[in-house]
Formats: sequence, C-alpha cells, structure tokens
Amino acid sequence: MDLRILVASPLALIIEPALAARFPSGTVTVALDREQVERAVRGQLRHDVVVSDLMWNSSAEFTFDGLDVLQILRDADRASPVVMATQGHGAERDHLEEVLAHSEVRGVYQKSAGPQELFGIIEEVVSGAGAGGAPIIRPPLEMPSVPRIHSYFAHGRGRTAARMAGAIASGRAVGHASLAEVANVKYDTAAKIGREYLGDLIWRRGEHVEPTVPVPVVYRWCGEHARYIVSWCRRNGHADVARRVVNSP
Repeated sequence: MDLRILVASPLALIIEPALAARFPSGTVTVALDREQVERAVRGQLRHDVVVSDLMWNSSAEFTFDGLDVLQILRDADRASPVVMATQGHGAERDHLEEVLAHSEVRGVYQKSAGPQELFGIIEEVVSGAGAGGAPIIRPPLEMPSVPRIHSYFAHGRGRTAARMAGAIASGRAVGHASLAEVANVKYDTAAKIGREYLGDLIWRRGEHVEPTVPVPVVYRWCGEHARYIVSWCRRNGHADVARRVVNSP
C-alpha cells in the first residue's frame, strides 16, 4: 500500500524498519519529540495515518503525550486517522478516556499484541474502518462507566477544579494558602476543594466512599492522576499551573 505514515514516539526508530518492510511503496516518517512532530506535520502533506504513543515513556512524559499529537494535527489543519499505541497499564486509563472521545482516533493498539496486529489495524483504518463510529481496539478493552475527568474539567465549576488539581498535581501547591496562590483562586475556594470541587468527581468515579472527600485524599488522588491532570491543563489554557516542580536529589 502506498501510504504516508507518521510514527510519533520516542521509540519510533524501533518500529520504523518493520513498517517500511510491510508497506515498501509507502513513506514512513518518524518523530521522536514535540519539535519533530510539529516539523513533520506543519506545512507538510497530510499523512494517511498517524501512529502515536498514548503516553511517552521518556523524560517528556509530563510535558508531551498522544493527546498533544492530536492537538498539533488539529492546529495545523492536518487531521489524519490516528492509531494510538498503548502499554496496557492502568496509568493510561485517564488518557484513554479522553482519546476515545476524539473522532480522529480510529484505532487503539496495545504494543504487547505485536507488530502484526498494528499492521492489520493500519490497513483497516486506511480502508475506512473506525470512521464515524467506535474505533478499532485490539485487544478489546473494557472501560468502566464513570464520569470522565476531561468532561468534568471542561465546563463551569470543573474548570476551577481543574486549575486546583493542576496546581496540586504539578507539586506547586501543598496546602490551602499555596493552592489559592498558584491556582489564582480565593482561599475559601481552595478550602472547598474536597467538598464542592474535586470531591464530587472523585466520589462519582467510585474513588472515595463519600461525596465530601478529605483534603489529604484529594491531594493523593491528584498525585495518582498527575500525568493526565497536567496534560489536560497544559492543553486547555492552564499551562501556568501545569509546570511541574522537580525536587533535586
């Protein structure tokens, strides 16, 4: 098949030879970081399919992921069918919840299934599979029916909750005072984070037994979901709270 394939992954050079051998008449472009993804997309011909890591297992894991790749494609008006490659572990669940809401994602592929499974998904996707309906998911994946973090963060009070969650997830807020300062909210608002802002979401997702969630539990929850919270804030106009604090050894 004569395809233009973009592989966006810090490990793209590993799969490139196999893709080139499977699609010898096509063109395989690799992009190992944000700069290379932007260069491969902006001002270039549209790709027939983009294969992207969902989460980047590299030093960029808190600054770039597959959802950023989708945003680059949209911003450059180079939307293409996308196959997201996953590791298959639970830490990806938040990212997957949002990925499945994007119509350009036509397939989700678990790397442990092997390259032949990826080749098959690519062939199905470029033939139109996954368009206008549920994406191809191999192997099949069960997603629990719970409120999605990205949906809650997108509207009303959820946007304030997102800013506070980002301040905590980035490690820049350690109590009500610093939370109010970093998230640029009133102290009284910061003090209600476990009752009126994040508490309800955490409870409805089944991650706490009561709708009023103790503050230490909220902070722990933000830590457990930090990669996604920081990603959402970075991509939705709240990059100022998403800058992570990295403690020196």
